[in-house]
Amino acid sequence: MKAEAWIFAACTIFLVLVTPAYWLVTDASDHGGDWTGTSALFMTTLLTAMVTLYLGFHARRMDPRPEDRKEAEIADGAGELGFFPPYSWWPLWCALTLSVMVFALAMAAWWLVIIGGVLGAVALSGLVFEYYRGEHAH
Repeated sequence: MKAEAWIFAACTIFLVLVTPAYWLVTDASDHGGDWTGTSALFMTTLLTAMVTLYLGFHARRMDPRPEDRKEAEIADGAGELGFFPPYSWWPLWCALTLSVMVFALAMAAWWLVIIGGVLGAVALSGLVFEYYRGEHAH
């Protein structure tokens, strides 16, 4: 994880330098610089700094991965990479019910929000409990 921490650290340093420069460049009016862009850059700086600290903290506490060691061989990275779920229709149904609810809120059709919420609860339950029943049960 050290490589990832260094990448985010470089992004943080870049944003620390760019944010005040952006503020100064957009200072065209008497009211100061562009508040929207400067705020967005400042928040992005904070987010990348947070990810940098998280990755750096965990990189120190965990054993180095094969990618982090200079003397590692390609074969050191062999083996199981993790669990990859099979196909699933439940994310589609969750997205459809959410889109129905958002559409209903935009049209102020509260009855459709309730129907979408009930169907969304069913779809979300199916997504959460997908591996407890059916073809992919564990």
